[in-house]
Amino acid sequence: MALHIRQNDKQSELQKRIAAELQDKAKKRTLDVDQPDGVDDSRYIEGTRQTTGLAWAWVLIGISIVGIVVWLTIESTRKM
Repeated sequence: MALHIRQNDKQSELQKRIAAELQDKAKKRTLDVDQPDGVDDSRYIEGTRQTTGLAWAWVLIGISIVGIVVWLTIESTRKM
């Protein structure tokens, strides 16, 4: 019985130590994070531009083209 109690005490000490280590690692990780997205090198974004206010026009042009293709497909199958 006494050995069983000692084993539980050792386990709880070990669990406390592991929990403390994990908390320390989590604290270090939150303090070291200076880049919210985790990207180390931002060279991939060189030469790109931010979307302009005319993006909606390109969306409308795309939707119009798809609509015209669907309409032409429907019209071509009616004549057959």
